Parts: sequence; structure tokens; C-alpha cells
Amino acid sequence: MSTEKLNEISNENSAPTPDSVSAKDKTLVISIIFIAVVLTCMALAGFLFIKQGPDTIQGQGEATEIRISGKLPGRVADLYVEEGQHVTAGDTLCRIHSSLADAKMDQAQAMEQVASAANRKVDAGTRIQIIESAADMVQQAQAAVDITRKTYERLDNLFREGVVSEQKRDEAKAAYDAAVAAHSAAKSQYELAKSGAQKEDKEAASAMVRASRAGIKEVNAVLEDQYLIAPYDGVITVIYPNVSELVSLGSPIMTLQRDDHWAVFNVRETKLKDIKNGSTLKVYIPALDVNTEMTVFYIKDLGTYANWQATKSTGDFDARTFQIKARPAKPIENFRPGMSVILKQ
Repeated sequence: MSTEKLNEISNENSAPTPDSVSAKDKTLVISIIFIAVVLTCMALAGFLFIKQGPDTIQGQGEATEIRISGKLPGRVADLYVEEGQHVTAGDTLCRIHSSLADAKMDQAQAMEQVASAANRKVDAGTRIQIIESAADMVQQAQAAVDITRKTYERLDNLFREGVVSEQKRDEAKAAYDAAVAAHSAAKSQYELAKSGAQKEDKEAASAMVRASRAGIKEVNAVLEDQYLIAPYDGVITVIYPNVSELVSLGSPIMTLQRDDHWAVFNVRETKLKDIKNGSTLKVYIPALDVNTEMTVFYIKDLGTYANWQATKSTGDFDARTFQIKARPAKPIENFRPGMSVILKQ
């Protein structure tokens, strides 16, 4: 038998039959239909029996931060705290030295001493030596009045008898009048010396003392800020300058984080049905694995920029976003700002 004949017989034996091809197609179709039915059943079961969980509302811890600053420009002399250190109200945080403020204090104290000395001088009145001297002048003037009066009386009598001329009598009269005027002036000086300074001078001296003392108080008020004190209990989070660095008026020295932690949430208005000021919220803090309660003390809308856009063009509406702040009913150990807080619904 030839080779060509053998090849033809071999090809006829290896070719698939129509029955075998039809069986494979049926098996494949059945498998596909079975898989589709199983997937459809699983989808229906999920739709019917698996309920969608509530939306997760996640917030975070917050706290009030205060920038500690003073009104004394100068150089940082000492820092008594470190970043991360807990302080209590009244603790001294740092000291600022200002040579300019020290000079102002010296000047104010010197002015107060000058004003007080002037006031004491006014209050003390005229010195006794001046009063005694004025009294002597009065006595001398009185003696001159007596002598000139007697001389005038004698010359007047002689003039009447025609012994002396009228000119002599007039000269004696002028001397007498001058003595009387001098006595009056001396007496006025004596009275002034006894009474001391005028009322207006005393008031002016007293006002100068008050003004100088007010200047000292003003400088003291500035120097009080050379020691910065913690106004609240809290933690020092940031210290800006280093020791020996210059700081200007009102420059922040450090930041104090108060011990008044709370949580803040951004909530869609459709979730606000049961939330109001004073409401109690159940929350979970993942970082501490703690379930606790917080009381709402602040609710405010965030404006149109935080709207939740409607997913349907009809039959739906844009929902506003509200910010809610809630404070723990009792302090939570190790609760820090920035930690996630989950609101349970």
C-alpha cells in the first residue's frame, strides 16, 4: 500500500465526529448558565438580606491654643518650661529683660523723689529764721514810725509858733508817711511768712507727687510683663524664641494648649434630627479603644461652600453641612487633639 493511501486512512480516523462536537458545546453552555444563575442568586440574596450599614461620621479631637505674649520689648533672659511640659495656672513661663524699661523706672523714681521733696518743703512752710527776720523788720519799721511821728509833731508845733518854716514841717510829715508805709509793708511780709505757701502752690506740689507716682505705676505695669505667667492649666506645645533672642512688643513667646479638649464633627443636616445643644453623643476613639459619651455645646452651619450636592437632578436637594462640637462628660486620659473620634448612630 502506498504512503499516500496510509495518510488518507489516518486522517479519516482522527477527525472529530458531529456528535462529539455537539456534546462539548452543550457542556460549556450549561456551565455558563449555571454560573450565571449562581451569581444572580448571590446578588439577590445580598440585595434582600444584607443591610447597608449606617454612614460613618468621623471627627477629631480639638483644644484651645493660646499664644503667650507680653507688652515688654526686650531680650529673652530665661525660659522656665520646655515644649510638651504640662503647666498649671500661675506658673512662671519665662523672663524678658529690658534695659530701656529699667532706665524708665530709674527716671520715674527720681521724679517721684524730686516731687516728694518739693511737697515736703511746701508742707513745712516758711523756715523759722525767715519768720523771725520778718518780725524784726516789723519792729524796726514800727520804731521808725514812732520817731518820725514824734519829729513831725514837734515840728508842727514849732511851725504853729512860727519858729520853723513850713518846708521843714512838710519834710517831717513826708518822713512820717514813708515810715508808716514801710511798717505796713513789713507787716505784710511777716504775715506772709507766717502763713507759708499759698493754697495753689500746695495743690500744685501735691499734684506733682501724684503724677510722679502714676509714672512709677505705669513702668511697673510694663515691668510686670517681664515675667510671663501661665493663665490656664495646659501643655506648652511650641516655644518660638531661644534664650538671648530679642522679642518685640506683642511677639508670641510660646503656645499653651488648654486642658479643655473636645471633639468636632462635620455633619450633614439630614443627620441633625436628634442632635441639639445639650444632646449626649456616643462616640468611639480608635486610638485609645475607648467608648465614651460627649455633650454637644456648639452647632453652626459651615456655609454654602460645604454643601452636599444632590445626586439626582429632581426629587432631591442640596444638604448643608453643620459643624458640631461636643465635650467629654468626664476627662479622658491621654485624649489628644488630632485623634480620630467616631460618632456612633
